Amino acid sequence: MVDQAARPQDFDSWLRALQGVCGRFESRPTLNHGLFIGEIARQDLSGLEVAQIRTNAGVISRQRTSIDHEDDRHCFLIVQRSGRAQLRQGGESIELAPGDMALMDSARACEIVPHGLIEHASFHLSREEVCRHMPESRPKFGKLSQHCASGRVLRTLVEQICGGELDDCAGLEEGDALQEALIALLAPTLRQQQGHPGSESDGSHIAGLRSMARQLIDQSLSEPGLTPLSLAKQLNISVRQLYRLFEEQGDSVCRFIQRSRLKRSAADLSNPRLRNESITDIAFRWGFTDSAHFSRTFKKHFEQSPREYRASAFQG
Repeated sequence: MVDQAARPQDFDSWLRALQGVCGRFESRPTLNHGLFIGEIARQDLSGLEVAQIRTNAGVISRQRTSIDHEDDRHCFLIVQRSGRAQLRQGGESIELAPGDMALMDSARACEIVPHGLIEHASFHLSREEVCRHMPESRPKFGKLSQHCASGRVLRTLVEQICGGELDDCAGLEEGDALQEALIALLAPTLRQQQGHPGSESDGSHIAGLRSMARQLIDQSLSEPGLTPLSLAKQLNISVRQLYRLFEEQGDSVCRFIQRSRLKRSAADLSNPRLRNESITDIAFRWGFTDSAHFSRTFKKHFEQSPREYRASAFQG
């Protein structure tokens, strides 16, 4: 059963709800705070707790803790339902695509970085029981393989739980049994994935960061304060690392931001519904702060002034 319905919330309300369901996590929105999306629901299947989260928050993080706190007594089995996200813990990072599953330890510092809007389900499993099935020395973090028999069975079970298929048939004492089944399937799926150290290559990590940078830029174009420094902070990387992400493809982060703003401005200039809106207002909407600079930059890129571009769009 779901005992807390998912509903749209403002950022502060969503964060409080997240902390109430998942524990002492912190979060921050993307640069464009006004476009925040946040929903959370708590599903309780005879004692097995699942958090259903939908958000485009910039980052969700948890500082290093100890298992003395009640909300540190879990490991999270994360199922990526839609969108893409990066998980970081213990100096390692993994990229999750729709359908991927991962394990994360609540007693260690961690970060979840959505690449735009994501939906994921987080199963709250007893950390003590997870440790009992795995060597204590093995990190309780990593992507779970779905190429082995245990991974396929695990995938089927979590999909049935997330889809509510077991709500009507799960007895009062079956929550513990379901949790035991999930934990028993974790060890071989995590071991199989960790047995292939090259599965998360540097190339895929860099591509994921580049994709995330572009999505953050796209979401924040209207903010005059969008700069390489602010973007690097959002990504939790150095400014130099950010520049290298774009330089590797013969581009620069500043040129990418400017081109994106110019394309949005051009789309508005050719939009009949915005025909009576001033060119200056359109420029300011997309993060330009000087109309003369906007006109010069626009003409250099499109070989027409903003006024000429608008006029040619409405000819005929």
